[in-house]
Amino acid sequence: MARRRLLMLLKPFDLFPSQHHVTNPKTSQVLSYLDNRRKVHKDAIHFCQNILRQKHVDWETVFRSNLSQPIRDVDLVVTVGGDGTLLQASHFMNDSIPVLGVNSDPTQALEVEEFSEEFDATRSTGYLCAATVSSFELMLDNILEGRTVPSKLSRMSICVNSKLLSTYAVNDVLIAHPCPATVSRFSFRIRKDSHPFSTLVNCRSSGLRVSTAAGSTAAMLSAGGFAMPILSKDLQYMVREPILPGAANSSLMHGVVKSDESMDNVWYCKEGLIYVDGSHVVYSIQHGDTIKLSSRAPVLKVFLPNHLLS
Repeated sequence: MARRRLLMLLKPFDLFPSQHHVTNPKTSQVLSYLDNRRKVHKDAIHFCQNILRQKHVDWETVFRSNLSQPIRDVDLVVTVGGDGTLLQASHFMNDSIPVLGVNSDPTQALEVEEFSEEFDATRSTGYLCAATVSSFELMLDNILEGRTVPSKLSRMSICVNSKLLSTYAVNDVLIAHPCPATVSRFSFRIRKDSHPFSTLVNCRSSGLRVSTAAGSTAAMLSAGGFAMPILSKDLQYMVREPILPGAANSSLMHGVVKSDESMDNVWYCKEGLIYVDGSHVVYSIQHGDTIKLSSRAPVLKVFLPNHLLS
């Protein structure tokens, strides 16, 4: 049997501030917690690498900050970090290579409770990560021996002035003015088969968020949206903090774009930004630009936690 080729993508284990000469007990406690997070993540990397050394695979390691070219010629991508590391990998992947996320530093409920009066001790959520250190070897064996198959997550395509952007969104897209205190002015309508399927909605607000099913439990849910089935091909949109002179269009501020539909937006501010899956991937737009969003994009093959599929 040919040896499998793997790419391991890592969240960097940045050094946190030194605790030397810290006299404030609370500050010292926070720094100790941060240093522990760094150590736990670093130990997880070494653990996963030791597991790979025991398998019939060839592999290489790349820190996610050094990833700049499309990922090719590997059979599997393993990300070690959290959802952010998996999302970073997805931006360089087509629909032919599966990805397995390893949550290297899961939140510990007892720790969160212990420090609840002092600071937020939440660690990594790892919503899309199917493995932790304790389950990594079993999960990897199941993948290599074909006992488990990846799910196909819907992604969102983004076209600006009819030009397709190179990055597909796994979670969501935020379109807003560069200054969060400035009003965003834009219009949108839903189209189906290239024909208008809704009325034109003119907006003044703090921006527009559009999420995939995978992203519907993140910022969208926090803003008052609803969780969608993880394998749904629909998109969900929400106008952020709309300024409404009346209630006529209030029902159109939040809705769904079906898999056979698209959302056409026109931007009416001098400048604007499109954020893709957070703050690391950003595209600039200007007055008069059109932005088309749809779920007609290559899927992402990802091994998901069982509880998301049940």
